[in-house]
Amino acid sequence: MLTITRATRIVVDESTERDGDLVLREGMVSAGRPAGSTETVIAGDQDETLDASGCVVTPGLVNAHHHLLQSAFRTLPGTRGVAMKDWLPTMAAAYARAGVDAELAHAAASVGVAEGLLCGVTTVADHHLTWPGGSDTGGSDTSGVAIATATADAARFLGGRLVFVRGSARDDPQEAALSAEAIVQALLPRTADGMLQLAVGPAGVHSDSRETFELLAGIAAKYGLRRRTQANEQVDVVIALERYGKRPIDLLEDWGWLEPGVTLAHLCDVTEDEIRRLAASGITATHAPGCDLPMGWGIAPVAALRTADITVGLGTSGGGSNDAGHLLADARLAMQVAPLVGPPISAREALGMATAGSAVGLGRPELGTLRPGSAADLCLWDVSGVADAGVADPVAGLLWANPGRRPKHVVVAGRVVVRDYQLVNADERELVARLGNRVPRVPTL
Repeated sequence: MLTITRATRIVVDESTERDGDLVLREGMVSAGRPAGSTETVIAGDQDETLDASGCVVTPGLVNAHHHLLQSAFRTLPGTRGVAMKDWLPTMAAAYARAGVDAELAHAAASVGVAEGLLCGVTTVADHHLTWPGGSDTGGSDTSGVAIATATADAARFLGGRLVFVRGSARDDPQEAALSAEAIVQALLPRTADGMLQLAVGPAGVHSDSRETFELLAGIAAKYGLRRRTQANEQVDVVIALERYGKRPIDLLEDWGWLEPGVTLAHLCDVTEDEIRRLAASGITATHAPGCDLPMGWGIAPVAALRTADITVGLGTSGGGSNDAGHLLADARLAMQVAPLVGPPISAREALGMATAGSAVGLGRPELGTLRPGSAADLCLWDVSGVADAGVADPVAGLLWANPGRRPKHVVVAGRVVVRDYQLVNADERELVARLGNRVPRVPTL
């Protein structure tokens, strides 16, 4: 049992907060004791206590859209503030130079998951889009199964939850489907404890054909998986109109991808009519302002999506477009840019997107909340320092007052994985060195 004591505030969910203690048993939120409670703990029952004095306790953050491989390719020349038609080949060239294999996937995922945990992200959805040709014709370290397994191993070692999304970007449709099925068959037995989840999803209509969307939808239906794709970014709309004479939402509807169980990331350029259609379809959405805004790809109208009763989660996207995996900072950015495209959103709404909103899109209602019976994933954020001096509302201040804030402790499935701002299961410097040996830094003038 793990007991969190004397919290300044416990954020149960977007609409519920309290103070006091929180009790975790067998990887789940068991019960809470209010401040000043005289309830006793049976001798020998209490395994550990974390003192949350001066801390706000929140559910673990859920990064609903990331590309972990890109953690090895940040701030590359030619990838900032450029059109996506220029960004895509620059990134592809970097992948080709490095050579994508299981070793690289493990090193990049280790850094990406570790960075996330240190920033309070307890679950990350990795939309893996880059695959060597013929990747499932054998048991080599370039096979899809080897790459997916290496990514899953990295997350499990560090103690984070992973949603591995077998994506596709201009892959042969049949090959993508065969690879996806091989990955599912290999890794599905490892999903029982909730630390690993599998999903499928093409990159978008700008890169993948109707056949790819339909074949991966068939894999999802066969194995009961969620589906995820990207829609209505800058390049997505332009290419869809040029190639098909239709907008991405029209194509996704035609191709059977406007359905419950589907999550669409980005949605920067959507019309009022499209928002109504998305709401009626039962899809969920993922906002990625830390990627879309600095790249000039647009801003999703989050308030309008939420007003239409579309569940919106939050994601960082990858290091090729957002150099950080700091989801709380991106939640802050979401609040800052919302008034540019509609009504403002509050700190609690932004935090809700980064927790329960993302979890709902993954089909994981036990995540992103601290209600009794939910998963014991949480963060302790110290709000007693100078950055929080003068803050009247500690929950609002959690996002507004300190852009670089990191949690003091992080718990996943009832186990402490970050203690006193340090990883418990790995040496951060070793993870950095391993990736640096695999992908040396690009010299700059």
